[in-house]
Amino acid sequence: MNPILEHNRRVWDERVQTQQRFTATASAKEMETPLRTIDPLGWLGSDVTGQRILCLGAGGGKHGPLLAAAGAHVTVVDISPEMLRLDREMAQTHRLQIETVAASIDDLAGLPDANYDAVMQPVSTCYVPDIHLAYRELARVTRPGAVYISRHKQPTSLQVGLSPGPQGFVIGEPYYLNGPLTPAAQTGPHRERGAMEFLHRWDDLLGGLCRAGFVIEEVFEPKMGDASAAPGSFEYRCHYLPPYIQLRARRTDKPAAPASALWMPAVS
Repeated sequence: MNPILEHNRRVWDERVQTQQRFTATASAKEMETPLRTIDPLGWLGSDVTGQRILCLGAGGGKHGPLLAAAGAHVTVVDISPEMLRLDREMAQTHRLQIETVAASIDDLAGLPDANYDAVMQPVSTCYVPDIHLAYRELARVTRPGAVYISRHKQPTSLQVGLSPGPQGFVIGEPYYLNGPLTPAAQTGPHRERGAMEFLHRWDDLLGGLCRAGFVIEEVFEPKMGDASAAPGSFEYRCHYLPPYIQLRARRTDKPAAPASALWMPAVS
């Protein structure tokens, strides 16, 4: 495995073992209204019964179990075997059928072509160097007309630390960055401790998706800011810097454009 992917696999396995953020499974209350819980904007429609839905980079016992409980045929892909273990445990507890696949989002070789009616992807594109490869794999495994719902870290959010200085928030990372982000000086919800992350520019996030054969139908920025929050908190930061963007796109019958070359770490 690519050393970057192996590093992130190990980090997320450890996060599960120490019960860190984003490793909590769906609660009993959430399982009572599974579709509304996982898709509060209604972007999947009112009924997913019988749909083949891919939960991409979405292990952790939440997305997959909720969609399976709503009646979908679910496949969960994640790089972390420990995150996938949570999905299997939820499936056993709630008597759900969930397929789990240990793979990186930019290499879905084990999945068939044009197989999925919808894809849900929480924040995970920041963990691969080349988002274009991930988008090409996404295009390959989805059928024409399939819906793609994804959430990404906004690039500016990855350029800025958690706490403001005397003059406000400071951009500490270049926008045109070749390689992974430097480790965060202050850890917090804007960065996952220990993970190797990559800044993808808007041309990559949006233009790359269009070039892969999708049309963007809807855009949403979750509001997480609070002007009354204490400086140095995630909520205070979010009042000035929106952390995420959420997209709904649809697969066309247009073939994906040729992929860019795979970024690889320099060998010293």
